[in-house]
Amino acid sequence: METTPSATEDLCGLAEGTALCDLSREVGRRRTFAIISHPDAGKTTLTEKLLLFGGAILMAGTVKARKSGRHATSDWMEVEKQRGISVASSVMQFEYDGCVFNLLDTPGHQDFSEDTYRVLTAVDAAVMVVDAAKGVEEQTIKLLEVCRLRDTPIITFINKLDREVREPLELLDEIESVLKIACAPVTWPVGMGKSFRGVYHLLRDEILRFTAGEERAGQVVETMRGLDDERLDREFPMEVQTLRSEVELVRGAGAEFHIDAFLAGMQTPVFFGSAINNFGVREVLRALVEWAPPPQPRAAVERAVVPTEKSFTGFVFKIQANMDPNHRDRIAFMRVCSGRYEPGIKVFHRRAGRQMKIANAVTFMANERSIMEEAVAGDIIGIHNHGQLQIGDTLSEGESLTFKGIPYFAPELFSRARLRDPLRAKQLNKGLRELGEEGAIQVFEPMVDGTILLGAVGQLQFEVVEHRLRTEYGVDAVFERAGITTARWVTTEDSAHLAEFVRANQARLARDVDGNVVYLAESRVNLQFARERWPKVHFHNTREHGQKLEA
Repeated sequence: METTPSATEDLCGLAEGTALCDLSREVGRRRTFAIISHPDAGKTTLTEKLLLFGGAILMAGTVKARKSGRHATSDWMEVEKQRGISVASSVMQFEYDGCVFNLLDTPGHQDFSEDTYRVLTAVDAAVMVVDAAKGVEEQTIKLLEVCRLRDTPIITFINKLDREVREPLELLDEIESVLKIACAPVTWPVGMGKSFRGVYHLLRDEILRFTAGEERAGQVVETMRGLDDERLDREFPMEVQTLRSEVELVRGAGAEFHIDAFLAGMQTPVFFGSAINNFGVREVLRALVEWAPPPQPRAAVERAVVPTEKSFTGFVFKIQANMDPNHRDRIAFMRVCSGRYEPGIKVFHRRAGRQMKIANAVTFMANERSIMEEAVAGDIIGIHNHGQLQIGDTLSEGESLTFKGIPYFAPELFSRARLRDPLRAKQLNKGLRELGEEGAIQVFEPMVDGTILLGAVGQLQFEVVEHRLRTEYGVDAVFERAGITTARWVTTEDSAHLAEFVRANQARLARDVDGNVVYLAESRVNLQFARERWPKVHFHNTREHGQKLEA
């Protein structure tokens, strides 16, 4: 049967409408979140257990048990396995209860804070892990401040209740006073340490009984209904009165959970548990399913991009070299912001000003990967990168866009690499440039002597780069302090004035990976003197990734 032009248009419109409905449904299933904490609060352990409950792994790795032969799935680099810490952000995708989770595990150590800051630009929510014995710690404060810049919704998990810890009311008061965020307890501990019996769920009016068990998620959690259950007095005689009085106090204080306040980043639902024993993990997952937002609109220079738009857009927030040492590969991690990725899609590369084809993007389970057949807003895809992509790059279908908000911070530590074998200079330069592109270290080329200069936020970055140069590039190098205190990116509206500034200060100037001019100060006094001597020159302590500053 022939169709009239109007009938054909109706069919096409129906097909397009069906595709958009399907896209909206898939976007609505996504939950993209990071886990943040101070080192040793249990962040990587919680990551493992979320994967365990999500069915992504059958047995959780023991984060620090080096002799066991197992390591945390998210700690895939050799240096992480040796040290028992996370030094690189990992991406893991899994499904649970109808939702597709994109979980980003971040380094807890402050020396790798730049990597964490970049990851936080790619998520829609975060789970904050607090050590119940130590409370709020320095790195947690810094990370929450970064989340607050984008009003990121925060779910709090107070960990290690199976140990001797601080009083829960004291912990909540500290979170509110130090982090300036309202707390709404969802579960409340019954005892602590050796007398930890479980948690009371304030919203469901039930007690979840604690049983130890590290490795598998299949254990049955015994529940008791209500605080008036007579079994409480028989089985928890030492803890039940404290529980009842504390719950009455919490409810009387009016700390009820409000979803709107949570989504605005003003209130955090609080869960208590023991990640190492799998206890409380399921409740965090349910909160992510029920309360965490699906992918949100993203701010570009030109306009806000809505996740359910038909056209594909995304930005690169991380580059990782040598995830597969056998192939010396580099992967660009991209957050999809709208539309749908399919193999072979053609997109516009804004910085390069040209079209590029994404042939075989990959999805991740830490460093294990598989070909991605489809991705929508909220998903993290990996693109094989041969130097064409940098952190901060925007790829878009049709329209030319630039997403905002991925910063470089001025480093405070500087070193130069000295080769033990001078014949490995080519490999050294290649390794340093690739590690600089991935963000493991900042790389500067001085204008005078041309010897590559390395900048870092913390000393541990140099140690990791030294280890990776040796294991991934076959380069044995020693890092020596460079006698520089800080760096500033410089710009001016007067090109002639900039040229004069460069001539007068060439010995103190370098260029970064994007070719921007950088002033290297031997001391804070020297930096202040330069500012006074050159009032028309602007000295910046941050810049956005991929940004070419107008000098």
